[in-house]
Amino acid sequence: MLALLLSGSLQFRLLGLYKLEVVRAVQTSKFQILIPQSLSKPGKGYDHRDALFGIPPYGGSIQQQVFYADTDLCDANNINAKGGYPQRSDGSAWQTPFILLVDRGGCSFVVKVRNAQRAGAAGVLIADDLCLCDRPDCKPETDEVCETREPLMADDGSGADVSIPSFLLFREDADQIKQALMNNQHVRAQMSFKVPAPGARVEYQLWTAPSDFVSRSLEQTFGLAAAALGDRASFQPHPYIYDGISAGCQTETGEDECFNLCLNDGRYCTIDPDDDMQSGSSGADVVREALRRLCIWQTYGTDGIGQKWWDYVTAFIDGCQAEGAEEVEGEPVQLNFNDPECVSFAMVVAQVDENVINDCMEKSGELGETSNVTNTLLEQEIKDQKAAGVVLIPSLVVNGAIVHGSLSFSTVLKAVCSGFSPGSEPAVCLKCADCNNELDCVEFGSCRSGPTGLIDSVVSGDVPLEIFVGVLFGFAALFGCVLCIQSRRQQRMMRDQVRGIVADYMPVSSQNTRTGDTSLALAQDEDDGDDHGNNGYDNGGATTNSSFSIT
Repeated sequence: MLALLLSGSLQFRLLGLYKLEVVRAVQTSKFQILIPQSLSKPGKGYDHRDALFGIPPYGGSIQQQVFYADTDLCDANNINAKGGYPQRSDGSAWQTPFILLVDRGGCSFVVKVRNAQRAGAAGVLIADDLCLCDRPDCKPETDEVCETREPLMADDGSGADVSIPSFLLFREDADQIKQALMNNQHVRAQMSFKVPAPGARVEYQLWTAPSDFVSRSLEQTFGLAAAALGDRASFQPHPYIYDGISAGCQTETGEDECFNLCLNDGRYCTIDPDDDMQSGSSGADVVREALRRLCIWQTYGTDGIGQKWWDYVTAFIDGCQAEGAEEVEGEPVQLNFNDPECVSFAMVVAQVDENVINDCMEKSGELGETSNVTNTLLEQEIKDQKAAGVVLIPSLVVNGAIVHGSLSFSTVLKAVCSGFSPGSEPAVCLKCADCNNELDCVEFGSCRSGPTGLIDSVVSGDVPLEIFVGVLFGFAALFGCVLCIQSRRQQRMMRDQVRGIVADYMPVSSQNTRTGDTSLALAQDEDDGDDHGNNGYDNGGATTNSSFSIT
């Protein structure tokens, strides 16, 4: 419990220090009203804030009609899709896809957006219920307060299943849109997503902590994309370390008040990875691992790809699990950050020179629980962190802009690829950014999923033309054989039906032995005769009983 209180207090203090820097970062999205023109804001569109969950379609946009929900969307069983505004005379439900506007309050942002997603929404707009005190048009009503700080649309911890984007609109803007909808006006809006694209090379950074389980999947897989992007993109990892002095972990006399969450007498801190300050790994252990990864990057990441850094992190995640840790669905596997043997093994797997890395760590400055000295690498990370305006982890920064939403392989690849200027995209972006399975495409070099996967592979040169033509001829031959068999089968069935009809209406005695019989009984087809080609007659010329004879 003490660890939880200390960790929560530390994070809360840091959020208070940096929140204003985050919300003023470079915007990676735009919100605009297209219809009616009276609500349109030419240029940058409406001021808004992106949700820190969901999957924004970077490089794309959503243009749909807007509906205003007349409920708070907090109860999934109480969503009236036939209600809201504008009102429909025929009582029809919201026509999917649509953008849903809903009032803030009553439950978390994630709950509202999730329920809107289940109702068929392609995007969500949250209308703030309070105005910001420092905005000139903020005029609180009687007995009403204003917000002193901009709200963050943060994940409540359950937003992994949310796949649609959402924005927070400031009250003054949201009120105008709501009024138009309540007057039964049709409103059409656009939510677009794009990172700055200054040229033919993209720079992107991943801010995360070694103990952060949300980014583990990305760290284990995106090395493939980094290699495929090659020198067209420059990657840099940033281990997120708390500034213990600013957070109050170091007293005026230099004492550490945050115990084993920090190193160097409270200078460099992070939360306890297993929330147990009495046993297991500590925050101080995670700080050491962060410095180790910084040194690995400095040694092997000068090419902007850092394949050995990716390999080491993957080997560490796969092999350094805490003793007794079991993988439970929905729960992260705890890692062991204080096992030197495991660290050495991960370096061997990644072909990292452990002596070189240890030397780098020592040269950057002494690191210990009671060493009240600065570490050059960790100090630089804290400065970079403040300059980038990063508070929440994991965070992705592409061309100086913070990318919002769930940091899946797909989202990150799309965000990085959208950072190239038009016409300068590398081959991996052209092949894989719009593939149904981006990871599979990057791993195998072509988009193999979806109905156009094989054609895309031929166009890109990944599948030889002769193989493609051979496959087509094979399918054509197979289809021809099936068609031929089916045709013969239908012909035989038709003959059987005709013989049956004739037999019903023109009965012929099966005992007829007259030579040269001229009845209307049909002669057997050669396929239906005996095995000796006698066409229903024996060698003596007398008729034999056929399968079509009627008694």
